[in-house]
Amino acid sequence: MPASELQALIFDVDGTLADTESAHRAAFNQAFSAMGLDWFWDEALYTRLLDISGGKERMLHHWRQVQPDLQDIGGAGVRDTIARLHEFKTAAYESAVQDGAVQLRPGVLRLIEAASQARLRLAIATTTSPVNIAALLRKAIGPDWKQYFMVVEDASTAPLKKPHPQVYLQTLARLQLPAASCLAFEDSSNGLRAALAAGLATLVTPNGFTAHHDFTGALRILPTLQGVTLAHLHAWHAEAPAWRLASSLFSSD
Repeated sequence: MPASELQALIFDVDGTLADTESAHRAAFNQAFSAMGLDWFWDEALYTRLLDISGGKERMLHHWRQVQPDLQDIGGAGVRDTIARLHEFKTAAYESAVQDGAVQLRPGVLRLIEAASQARLRLAIATTTSPVNIAALLRKAIGPDWKQYFMVVEDASTAPLKKPHPQVYLQTLARLQLPAASCLAFEDSSNGLRAALAAGLATLVTPNGFTAHHDFTGALRILPTLQGVTLAHLHAWHAEAPAWRLASSLFSSD
């Protein structure tokens, strides 16, 4: 197969594969309550905080906003508190997923199954934790969800959060494919910027938390993947050489 032909699809998770953010927000608030904190992230605040990639990073950013004089000699106390909060939050999120609070977005599962049958390689490139990924996909796809994905890169393997391209660069390296042979799927500006910086043509499916983001440089912006077929993906990917020329300014930022 020529290197320029579409050979792999690379998916973000939160907001892209599933509308997870409402469940994440509720889980954060449960963690704050369990730890005796008076923090409460309403939808407007959480939408702003999503500009910070990573749950631990998001909590630390908020802590510094509400307590500008936050100091911790050596950093151990702050790190330990954030780690405990994140453990509470992860448990609450996993429970919500098991209770059916999160579902895959329209068209996602059908596209994954079609791509797998067509022998396109599938990968995940996300800054969320492996526990969150497993909880979501085990519930949505089944216990054998890993059989669909040749590569899974996440917060445990790529510590530099989006918009840094680390997670995409590592995914491409493990797929042993050039960016020109792949399509990325994202829902946020940070995710898009990470994919662009890795040279990936990117389809964006915004959600209620990211609809206001700047998606300049996306190959396509779609409401969902409902009705999107492999024929569409191959046709859009064929436009990528012209797209790369037009978007080179953004991918070099």
